[in-house]
Amino acid sequence: MGGFLTALLGLYAWFFVSSHSSKQAPANSASLKLTCELPSANAASPRPGMVWIPEGKFDMGDTVYAEEKPVRNIKIKGFWMDRTEVTNDEFASFVKATGYVTIAERNLDPLKHAQLPADMLKAGAVVFSMPAALKNGDDPSQWWKYVVGANWRHPAGPNTSIEKYGSFPVVHITYADAKAYAQWKGHQLPTEAQWEWAARAGAKEMPSQHDQPAGANTWQGIFPMANSSEDGFAGLAPVGCYAPNAYGLFDMIGNVWELTADVFVANRLENSQLRTKDQGLDPDDAQRPPAFKQATGGARVIKGGSFLCAPNYCMRYRAGSRQPQEEDLAVSHLGFRTIYQPAGIN
Repeated sequence: MGGFLTALLGLYAWFFVSSHSSKQAPANSASLKLTCELPSANAASPRPGMVWIPEGKFDMGDTVYAEEKPVRNIKIKGFWMDRTEVTNDEFASFVKATGYVTIAERNLDPLKHAQLPADMLKAGAVVFSMPAALKNGDDPSQWWKYVVGANWRHPAGPNTSIEKYGSFPVVHITYADAKAYAQWKGHQLPTEAQWEWAARAGAKEMPSQHDQPAGANTWQGIFPMANSSEDGFAGLAPVGCYAPNAYGLFDMIGNVWELTADVFVANRLENSQLRTKDQGLDPDDAQRPPAFKQATGGARVIKGGSFLCAPNYCMRYRAGSRQPQEEDLAVSHLGFRTIYQPAGIN
């Protein structure tokens, strides 16, 4: 695996070649859209840029994949939530104010990762790259590449940049990075239950169908070889390009997966069963990158699917979907948003 990855270091990810590289033209005109107009924030709101999520009860979970079960009734207290995913501009403000360095920008300690080849010890992240052909069946290493120099500033590698893409969701963010940003804002990361309740926007019952959503940034076509981009984007979209849900939240489904505060538990009836190594509970792990690095932490629940979700592989463009994500692995389809819960509401 190490030699295979070393040979591929420096490749641009397909999704950022098409819409983020300053050195190559976009794959289609839809990729040229750099921002989407958001409704004006309520000037009287005590939390600008956030929307209030009321308390309520709902049936949490789903039945498409094993890790989504069991469906159970949950009660949620009210809280404020960012109406969009955290953007490159917003994360840049945090970094400028604090000097924070993300996990993907740090080299690994060779004493703690002696099993890794030298190139894998260098700072970098995992990037999606559309393969020209599939030679090894459904082996995800054909479209997930570890790229030295990839990070939130350079999403597809050192020759790419977020310049002009400030309205796009920040990616290559690990759990520690998202938590640091949230603390700087005086916020928190949402729990899985809070996130799902907000995504369902008051729908208390589990949805009766699981069709691919029309108003979200997902993959139209056969993953990973053909994307017709019927939703207007071949890769990432700026935040707020699709209609909000009933609570006023944008992009809760699709665009990027979103981190939550919850440790991933494979069987939610047995909370002691924590995920400690790479695994999958269903046969299609197309969106989960291979274990390029040995995880030093646990795994967190991520929610909402991404622009890579397709009917033939990852039907996770649903509020009830969930997936584990290594805490310290930065990937190009994962972002986050934060919440604020007033004191006394627990």
